[in-house]
Amino acid sequence: QIRLVESGGGTVQTGGSLNLSCAVSGSNIGSYYLGYSMGWFRQVPGKEREGIASSDSDGRPMYIDSVKGRFTISRDTAKDILYLHMTSLRPEDTAMYYCAAEEGLYGLDTLRPEAYDTWGQGTQVTVSS
Repeated sequence: QIRLVESGGGTVQTGGSLNLSCAVSGSNIGSYYLGYSMGWFRQVPGKEREGIASSDSDGRPMYIDSVKGRFTISRDTAKDILYLHMTSLRPEDTAMYYCAAEEGLYGLDTLRPEAYDTWGQGTQVTVSS
C-alpha cells in the first residue's frame, strides 16, 4: 500500500516562501513513483479542494493561474519525494495543503481532486498579512 506524508507547512508573512515535501513510501516505489501523476492540492474550510500544481505521468508540470510563476513543483526520483516550492506567498494562499498520486493522468485531469485515490494527511500553510 502506497503512503504519502506531507511536511514543511508553517506560518509565514506575506511575500515569504515555504517548501513543502511529500514523501512516498510503500511497495514498488520506483515503478509507482515514476509512472504516476502526482499533484498538490489545497483546501480551506467551507470550500472545495482545488488542484494547484501537478506533475503528470511523464513528469510534465501544470499550474493553475493563481500560482503560476510563484510555485514550482518538482520530483526527486532518487529520494521518492515530491516538492512544492512556494514564493511570494499571499494571505489567500492560506490553506491545508495535500499531495496525491494516481496512475496515468495527463493534462487537466492532473488537477482534478476526484481523479486521485491516494492522498496524504495534509500540512497547514498560513500566510499572515
